[in-house]
Amino acid sequence: MRSAAQPRFLLATLVLWSGFAVAELAVIYDSGATKPLAPYLEAFSELPAAAAVEAQPGDSLGAADLRRLLPIRTPALTPGPVAPRPLSLPNGATLPRPFFLIGADPQSRQWLEMHRERLAEIHAVGMLVNAESVADLEAIAAIARGLPILPASATDIAETLGLKHIPVLISRRGIEQ
Repeated sequence: MRSAAQPRFLLATLVLWSGFAVAELAVIYDSGATKPLAPYLEAFSELPAAAAVEAQPGDSLGAADLRRLLPIRTPALTPGPVAPRPLSLPNGATLPRPFFLIGADPQSRQWLEMHRERLAEIHAVGMLVNAESVADLEAIAAIARGLPILPASATDIAETLGLKHIPVLISRRGIEQ
């Protein structure tokens, strides 16, 4: 038979041990281009309390609203031919996973449709670097059929790899179209 003091003793022990479980924040990697998280969290502070307001058709979804992502522009990358070449990353870096850059332009859409199976086989991740409308995002998603594609500007990637045109696949094999 348990005494009444046993549960209190266990609770007190857990509380004391949980104080030892708190650890200092450790920085694993800092590229020097670290950005504060606060501006991204502001989108959540703008949202009304969920219990007080019901969403209406046409309401903004805050950070989840696709319209907030638009337009996506990478002026350094335009549709055009890409000559195959070896990949040379700065500072001896290696590429953990193949990725591709596309726009919402007709050439990128055709390229994605033509290479979709191979991209899925090699587990490539895409970046949609130029898009103007929600219709552009939806059209690329329909062609991708589940292939992961993130909408984001790729100005830094274009500069680092010396890219001028899309669509392009970047893998350990090199840069190709």
